[in-house]
Amino acid sequence: MRVSFLFKLGVFCLLALLFLVPATANVTSVEAAKLLPARIGTFRAQKAALPYALRAFEHGRSEPKDFGIVSADNRVYAAANGEALAVDVIKTDSDAGAYALLSKLRASGNFSAIDGIGTEAIDINEHNVVAFFKGPIYVFIYSISGKASHETLVTFARSFAGTLDAGANEIPVLVKHLPEWETMQQRALYSVSLPALQMFTPNQPVLEAVSFAGGTEAVTARYPSGQLVIIEFATPQLAADNDARINEKVNQLRGAGQPTPSAYKRTGNYSVFVFDAPDDGAAKSLIGQVKYEKDVRWLGDNPYAAERANRRWLNMSVGVIVNTLKVSGLAIVLCLGVGAAFGGAIFMRRRTQAANQTRFSDAGGMVRLNLDDLAAESNPVRLLKRGGE
Repeated sequence: MRVSFLFKLGVFCLLALLFLVPATANVTSVEAAKLLPARIGTFRAQKAALPYALRAFEHGRSEPKDFGIVSADNRVYAAANGEALAVDVIKTDSDAGAYALLSKLRASGNFSAIDGIGTEAIDINEHNVVAFFKGPIYVFIYSISGKASHETLVTFARSFAGTLDAGANEIPVLVKHLPEWETMQQRALYSVSLPALQMFTPNQPVLEAVSFAGGTEAVTARYPSGQLVIIEFATPQLAADNDARINEKVNQLRGAGQPTPSAYKRTGNYSVFVFDAPDDGAAKSLIGQVKYEKDVRWLGDNPYAAERANRRWLNMSVGVIVNTLKVSGLAIVLCLGVGAAFGGAIFMRRRTQAANQTRFSDAGGMVRLNLDDLAAESNPVRLLKRGGE
């Protein structure tokens, strides 16, 4: 019975693959197949891996290249109790591409976040599905036997994620530049190509002026005051060129009476859009919350490395000298203060004692040596006792 089901599933995937050849012509299964081990926990892989059909792209709205997909494969794992799980593995050319695939799935239905699986994982509530990304790998796990519980899927996914390289082990930094990103992270949609961005922001002709050449990436999220889109360009030149094209496109659309962004602004290497805002004030308020944080990286050796190291050494040396002088001065002042306090206390005590004693002097009240024992004896031990005592 199970063999018959797997045979039918294999035939279906093969037929689907034939229909999707134009879209997946450049996608191989070689690299992805290496990521599918023979055993994961209590589940064992079937003898042959099933060809991956890239079902997410079968409707033609986007292509694998729009997410940087370079390799994909699928394999069925079965347990002794009859549970069977299918694992779809997609390898992209960057961590951002894998995250973009996860955000694409997240936009398609009701989901909940799962902690401790890969870099980020979600559970599709309508179906028995767990998906996650880790490094440049996107994984989609689902039950094909109808017997696997949600706990089994989660345990299996966590075990499989442990076999993958972590990569940067972070979500793309651009997501963290969204206003209130901690709250919006689970609703953010990520793009590494223009078609993918247009899929998330339909009917916005101004985006046709944007070029994703040179590693451009984008993130979008919907706020109560409108849909925010942040596009990050790799260099200031790319940002300036795209800004000029965007402004020209906005003027053309406005002149033709077509829809334009509620607000647009270039901030550093960012092009920031707000669509479908209720009013201009809300759009400007939302777009004003986006702050650009520059990150300068040298492709080769930094030509200013020696100068920076010398400056750091000089600053450190000056700091050490100044701190040494400060500590020395503080120590001197502290020692003088403590010495003056103790010396003054001893002086005042002895002066008080001297004032309370009766002194005999034949030198006009000046201090004299008590050679003839005329000065009053202050030591009670040396005083003569009264008679009878």
